[in-house]
Amino acid sequence: MGGDFGPRCIVPASFDALERFPALQLLLCGQRDALSAWSPPASLANRLQFEYVDALVGPDERPAAVVRSRTRTSMHAALEAVQQGRAQGCLSAGNTGAWMALARQLLGTLPDIDRPAMVSALPGRDRHQTLLLDLGANLDTSAEQLVQFAYLGAGAAQARGLVRPRVALLNVGREPGKGTPVIQDAARRLAQSQAFDFIGFVEGSDLYAAAADVVVCDGFTGNAVLKSGEALLRLLVERSGTASWLERRLLQPWLARRFRHWNPELRNGASFLGLNAVVVKSHGAAGEVGLVQAIERALRDVETDLPGRIRLNLAALKAV
Repeated sequence: MGGDFGPRCIVPASFDALERFPALQLLLCGQRDALSAWSPPASLANRLQFEYVDALVGPDERPAAVVRSRTRTSMHAALEAVQQGRAQGCLSAGNTGAWMALARQLLGTLPDIDRPAMVSALPGRDRHQTLLLDLGANLDTSAEQLVQFAYLGAGAAQARGLVRPRVALLNVGREPGKGTPVIQDAARRLAQSQAFDFIGFVEGSDLYAAAADVVVCDGFTGNAVLKSGEALLRLLVERSGTASWLERRLLQPWLARRFRHWNPELRNGASFLGLNAVVVKSHGAAGEVGLVQAIERALRDVETDLPGRIRLNLAALKAV
């Protein structure tokens, strides 16, 4: 029921995802009036279920109020399905703060983790992908939480096949003396890690240059970085529309090829790291293409047992 478009976008995206991924089964939680109008193709009917609830989490509701409320919403229903073992992962395009707060309450965090962190991959040079976290789940963080995020990010990178990922802290400079006391404290702790290669600090200009495999920052900074990068890409594409007819014929196909893997719709879906189960957040403005990508992100996290991989990685944290 979440996102800017609700069921009229999410349900068709679900049908498309079921067509694309034969191993996938979906449970859609929402209001009966909104969902009952949709009938899946006969070939998909045995892989799709609906669960009807009366209430929703609004986009402006405060997370603390949602957690305290006794009202069962579509978010509750989705997370309870995972909690009860009826599903292996869940996805929402709705209120990010409420989604994280409910996931933390119903599913719990992994050992030694205070708060979950949102992670997504930034495209870079030579198709390299840099995992950036946190993306907005935690706006103000301590040094201890930044250290925890580094271990979470390293675990996610290892789940993607990197044996010993390069981990860095996002800072205002690469020099050892730069940054706030919180960042300096986190760097001293991470320098002792044996679980991955801590390479120190990187700047904003390094994020798309394959300088690190995992970059850690607080959620305020990460969210601003992510959205400013997406806005710059949109500006580049829009500006190409002001060129002459000949320039557009030459420029736009090149832009489409060159920046296809940068398209936010094709990279939609941020994983919540640090929870006991797979939880993914879709961008609220995502269309059908983006929602299919977010569903695939959740499916891949389940297939790779992302929480289990991270749980093993966190065992190294106790030794630091």
